[in-house]
Amino acid sequence: MDSVTEERVRERWEVLAPDVARRRLPGWDATVGAVAGPEGVLVVDTGATLREGAEIRREVRALFGRPVTHVALTHPHFDHVLGTAAFAGVQVYGAAGLADVLERGREALRADAVRHGADPEAVAEAVDLLVCPRHSVSGEVTVGLGAGRQVLLANVGPGHTGHDLTVLVPGRPEVVFCGDLVEESGEPQAGPDAVPARWPAALDRLLTLGGEDAVYVPGHGAVVDAAYVRAQRAELARRYATAP
Repeated sequence: MDSVTEERVRERWEVLAPDVARRRLPGWDATVGAVAGPEGVLVVDTGATLREGAEIRREVRALFGRPVTHVALTHPHFDHVLGTAAFAGVQVYGAAGLADVLERGREALRADAVRHGADPEAVAEAVDLLVCPRHSVSGEVTVGLGAGRQVLLANVGPGHTGHDLTVLVPGRPEVVFCGDLVEESGEPQAGPDAVPARWPAALDRLLTLGGEDAVYVPGHGAVVDAAYVRAQRAELARRYATAP
C-alpha cells in the first residue's frame, strides 16, 4: 500500500484507545470496529457488501500490520453483516440464534438491503455467499488476541433485535461496541425484529459491563458516554411504556 493510500486509510479510522479503532462507513453511517493484539485482529461488523468487507479487511491490515483473525457480528441487519464473506478463514462470532436467523432470512435480508437503496447486484452476490457465525454467544465469551490481549463478547439482548451482541475492550479507556442498541446519528430504530419492552434492560446490562468511564461506540454515529446511553435508555423506556 503506497503512502498516499496509507494516509487516506488513517484518516478514515478513528483511534479510540491503544490498538482500538473504528470507521463510519458511507451510506448508512454504520460503524465497523477493530481491536488488535499481537496475534491478530478482531473486527466488529463487516459492512453492507463484499466490496465493503474486502476494503475493511485491507484497511485493518494496513492500520495494524496484522491479519484479521476474528469477526464479531453485533446483529443481523444487512449493513452490519453482508461483508462477512470477504473474511475467508476467520472465526465468526454472533449471539445465540443469529446463524439460524441469517440462514433462514436470506431473502428478507436481500429485500431489506435493496429497499434501503443498496445496489441489487452487489446485495445478491453478498447474500449468495453469506457467512453465518460458527461461534455462538449465549452469555459471555472471551476472545484472546495474544499476550494477554482479550476482548469480551456479551449477549446482552434482546433489544434492537432478538440477537444483539456487544463487544467490550478492556483498557484505559474501556471501549464498548454497542451495535444498534445505541444510535447517535438518528433515533434508535425498532423494526419488526425488535423487542422494545426488553431494550431498556439490555442497555442496563451494557452500562454495567462498560461502567461510567467507558467510551460507548454506537452502531451509527459519533462515540458517546455513559450519560448518553442512560438518556437513550430512559427515552426508550418512555417510548415503549416499560418500567424505568
